[in-house]
Order: sequence, then C-alpha cells, then structure tokens
Amino acid sequence: MALLNDLHWRYATKKMNGQVVPQDKLDYILEAARLAPSSSGLQQYKLIVISDRALLEKIRTIAYNQSQITECSHLLIWAAWDGYNEDRISERFNEMMDLRGLPHGTMDAYKNTILELYKNAGPDWQAHHAAKQSYISFGLAIAAAAEQKVDATPMEGFLADQLDELLSLRKDGYRSTVILPLGYREEAGDWLVNMKKFRLSKDEFITEMTLADAADIKGTVSLDLNDFAQK
Repeated sequence: MALLNDLHWRYATKKMNGQVVPQDKLDYILEAARLAPSSSGLQQYKLIVISDRALLEKIRTIAYNQSQITECSHLLIWAAWDGYNEDRISERFNEMMDLRGLPHGTMDAYKNTILELYKNAGPDWQAHHAAKQSYISFGLAIAAAAEQKVDATPMEGFLADQLDELLSLRKDGYRSTVILPLGYREEAGDWLVNMKKFRLSKDEFITEMTLADAADIKGTVSLDLNDFAQK
C-alpha cells in the first residue's frame, strides 16, 4: 500500500521552491530509472542530469518558459537511440554476455532475428520504438521520486530538435524524448497543489475481457517470438 499512498501524494508540481534534493534521494531516483526494463534488455536510451543554472536557463527558453525548469533542483532528460543498427545492438549483446560470463555468440540467433525485424520496420519505427523504452524508465523515476517525497513534473512540452542541438545529442545518435524536473513544491504559488487528483474510475479504466469478447479474425499468422519480450 505504500506505493499507492505515494502515488496519491504526488502530482505534476506547477511551482518549485529551488530547494536542493539531497544526493542520496537523487541517487535513489536515478537508480530506479537505470533498473527499468527495456525491449530485449538493450536499454536504448540514456539519462542526462542537469543542475547547472545557466544551462537550465537556456533550456527554459526552449521549454515554453515553464518555470519548473529553473526552479527545480535537478532536471532529468531522457534521450533515446535514433535507430537500430548491427554495431549498436551487437555492442549491447556483447556487454550482456560479458556480464553473464558467456561467449559473445551465445545469443546470435536471437540478435539476428531482432535485427531483421527492426531493419524491415524502417527508421521512423525504430526511433519511436527506442523512445517508448525510455518512457518505462521515466515512469519508474516518477514513482521513485514520489516514494522519496521529491516532487516531479513530467514534461513533453519542449522543442526537441532545439534541445538535441543544445546538448549535442544528434551527433551521438540520440534524440531527447521526455524531461522531468525534480525538486520541492512551492505551495503558496502552486494553483494545483490542493486540487483533487483526477483519474478515471476503476470501472472506466479497467476492462476485463474473455475470448467471447474478442473479434473473430481470419487468416492471422502465428509467429513464434517467445523470447521477444521485456528483459
């Protein structure tokens, strides 16, 4: 029940007071983000942490002047791969095999399967797929922040191309996906702080289905991809 209580406590903080988040709490949030699952265990994204006030001022100008950018303690920025290629995927698999004490070729059959799938899906799908993985980490960071009683404001409201240019992300094959200011609420100036949390009711949000509820689709192809899963 503790996590549910923490999620009830949290909200998208609209004004922060500039108080610094203690290092141990920050480290806890970052570790939760690092431990997030990702498709095939590739961890197709990285996390950038910014506390430099001058840089935060620049980012605020390309994030629709949202005050939390400069009022926060730390700004977390997720950046995902801009696509998949053999070198990138092989490097991850080799690192995985080294950690597990296995020969590099141990998972070549699976690696080649996903390479073929990704290649056929095209570059736009690849970038979108990698970006989706970063959101899993993003969600865990939000939950971890709530557990530590650190406020956080999920944000997609920024000019991604300009942020990529400012942080020189594209040259390394990354694109910014989502950002998260961390800090502490300034209750006196936050219009949302005392508002009731709005969520759909359980009946609206949750639908239980059986085979009888599913569509009768003809001509579907059965694929054996049991290993193609979150690792």
